[in-house]
Amino acid sequence: MDSLDRAFIPSGAKRCSLFQFTSFISVIGIVFLWGVYAMLLIWIKGLNQTNMNDAYGFALWIWADLAVIALGGGAFFTGLLRYVIGKDELKNIINYAVIIGFICYSSALLILAIDIGQPLRGWFIFWHANVHSMLTEVAFCLSCYFIVLTIEYLPLIFENPQIDKIPFYHKLSHNMHDVMAIFAATGAFLSFFHQGSLGGVSGVMYGRPFAYREGIFIWPWTFFLFTWSAAACGPCFTIALTKLIEKITKKKLVKDNVIDLLAKISGWMLASYTIAKIIDTIYWVYSTLPPQGHKFMDFYSNNSFYGLWILILEVVIGGAVPAFILVSEKLRCNKSYLTIAVILAIIGVSVNRWVMVVQALAIPVLPFESWTFYIPSWQEVATTILPVAYGVILIALSYRYLPIFPQEKELNN
Repeated sequence: MDSLDRAFIPSGAKRCSLFQFTSFISVIGIVFLWGVYAMLLIWIKGLNQTNMNDAYGFALWIWADLAVIALGGGAFFTGLLRYVIGKDELKNIINYAVIIGFICYSSALLILAIDIGQPLRGWFIFWHANVHSMLTEVAFCLSCYFIVLTIEYLPLIFENPQIDKIPFYHKLSHNMHDVMAIFAATGAFLSFFHQGSLGGVSGVMYGRPFAYREGIFIWPWTFFLFTWSAAACGPCFTIALTKLIEKITKKKLVKDNVIDLLAKISGWMLASYTIAKIIDTIYWVYSTLPPQGHKFMDFYSNNSFYGLWILILEVVIGGAVPAFILVSEKLRCNKSYLTIAVILAIIGVSVNRWVMVVQALAIPVLPFESWTFYIPSWQEVATTILPVAYGVILIALSYRYLPIFPQEKELNN
């Protein structure tokens, strides 16, 4: 078995023993099966397995959905930088970015399949499309971009040593690489609209003053802020997972200049996004809220769980601080500071999606209402962890059997 396994490992790559690998996969597989069990309970018994209700029709699942889509934004933005703008250094990390994007977007589709409660009717959104709904556009773009990511992932699979020996797949992989710029540009186009529309869903809810924003024509400011934040923080997620896999494998997989370039671009994107977010918040406080009869502290006072600290965590700790570190060459070249910056950026964008999904629904909008609180059921937690376990398994398999990192041999021989 070991000799057969080694035949599928890329030439010159050093991997752990098959026993160690299967033991690791088995442990993660238990978590995965726990999530599958919870998913089947929800599909068989219905959404009464969750703690969602009339107040929280969107909750933990949708937050996780929006968060993984934002973090998966590293795929479309890195692809745009590599194939369209021409940042050739990123060719050494684009494969991993594509895999992360594939995991995030397939996870998002899985979460949606669980969320609708009746997956057999999932095709309704395509056949009976509500053309006036931003969520319809999200569903179409999300599905199309997942197809694009699958096309981008396939050449990596075809480059497995044993599959590459088959002439058809060898030539197909080569030809697909030649036209990858077309798919990268298509992916960037699709991502711009579905990332934006996810923000637009919150921004047009004028009955929810916390989320409602003014904007340009039919697009609220949140439409652009969601796309902007995904482009800024998605690469941070790619960097964080690259550093994590280097830590686990005890290998150098990507040269420092590649990480530095991606971190620098991400830093300037995050800095500009944070400034735009602050301007948006100030405009919301002084221009949007007063005509509606609200004050800023109406959305934060008398509640420690949804206190002002959450805004500080999102904009300052998860926005301004990592942006400052990443735009400073001296700081981002320090491994510790770089790690802190990318983790804070990931936290910042995740908190942003949380408040736009959960906090927006918790705040009372009528005089007789009070703040509502939400604690997810174990089924919701398990099905939210399910994509994490799935992602770990897919990354482990891809790292072991596919040539993800072109610089691995050079850096470890």
